[in-house]
Amino acid sequence: MTEEKQVENSNVTMEDALNSFQEVNVGDIVKGEVLAIEDKQVIVGIEGAGVEGVVPAKELSTSQVEDINDFVKLHDVLDLVVITSIGKDKENGSYLLSKRRLDAKKVWEDIEKDFQAGKIIEAPVTNVVKGGLVVDVGVRGFVPASMVEDHFVDDFSEYKGKTMTFKIIEIEPSENRLILSHKAVVEAEKEEHKKEILADLHDGDVVEGKVARLTDFGAFVDLGGIDGLVHVSEIAHQHVEKPGDVLNVGDEVKVKILSINPDEERISLSIKETLPGPWSDIAEKAPAGAVLDGTVKRLTSFGAFVEVFPGVEGLVHISQISHKHIATPHEVLHEGDEIKVKVLEVNEGEHRIALSIKALEAKPEVQEQPKEETETYEMPEESTGFTMGDILGDQLKGQGSDE
Repeated sequence: MTEEKQVENSNVTMEDALNSFQEVNVGDIVKGEVLAIEDKQVIVGIEGAGVEGVVPAKELSTSQVEDINDFVKLHDVLDLVVITSIGKDKENGSYLLSKRRLDAKKVWEDIEKDFQAGKIIEAPVTNVVKGGLVVDVGVRGFVPASMVEDHFVDDFSEYKGKTMTFKIIEIEPSENRLILSHKAVVEAEKEEHKKEILADLHDGDVVEGKVARLTDFGAFVDLGGIDGLVHVSEIAHQHVEKPGDVLNVGDEVKVKILSINPDEERISLSIKETLPGPWSDIAEKAPAGAVLDGTVKRLTSFGAFVEVFPGVEGLVHISQISHKHIATPHEVLHEGDEIKVKVLEVNEGEHRIALSIKALEAKPEVQEQPKEETETYEMPEESTGFTMGDILGDQLKGQGSDE
């Protein structure tokens, strides 16, 4: 090959090499090989450009960089985005590059897809700030205090470092705005759990639960994720004025399911249906002839209803109230009176007990009225020495002589 030809080929090779270097512009995505690792930055060679660039430590990762060596090694090839040109200084490189921003862009794209799909994401809490939590999902996310739990939380310090699940509430990549909610996840899980519980419950089932809340009209019982209501009338066989009189929050109770409304997630429960009826074995508890303590509950024109056991009332007929004649029971009894009664008769099947008050009282002695006597008076005879015959005889004699 002639010298002239060699020079020509050399020129072509140099020209091709020069033309092969790509132009680097701000915003370009390039590959850079790690050439040197320094305390606060990494020097890379931009492939295909023949120039170097600088990647500051804070631009290496979306996470906080404490030690650069934990993130890169010599000769690693990184995907980078060109932030700006910093001149032709060979010592410090020609361009300022970022891996973090490129990673963040990809993260935002993924988050946007998750948001559109309604997907639940998982991320660690990196910090607790005024008003909520800061989480790391590849980019900075914020959880307002009202969206942390479905209940009030006084101190959020225990959440730092904890990995939690979140629903994406709001996303705006151009403003680096990402609002997350753990509360929404908790509520969704509870709703799903409720559906599962409702599917397993049926009318008539007897289950165990815990008293969650007390109101004037009843008690709400937690059945393991869904509450049912025990109306005050279903708490006990006896009358209950207020649920708090017999129940406490946290009590473990056995309940019977009266009805279920899946659409409204309403469950009606009964405690008393799981308890022995007040009339069970009443013939043994109150046999005829037994003397019991009772409370007057109601007065009627024909007698008084007396509660002798919780939920068991017997009737004291007006004729069994007193030995004395009374026009109405109100004359001698009042509602709330504590009295003793004697059982006259028991009918367990019909839930009837006949009682008596007067049977326990001594019958007053009947005083006999004195009989009306007809007094006979006899005329005393005068001591004349004459008999009646004598008197009459003399008169008759006189009549005869006149004739």
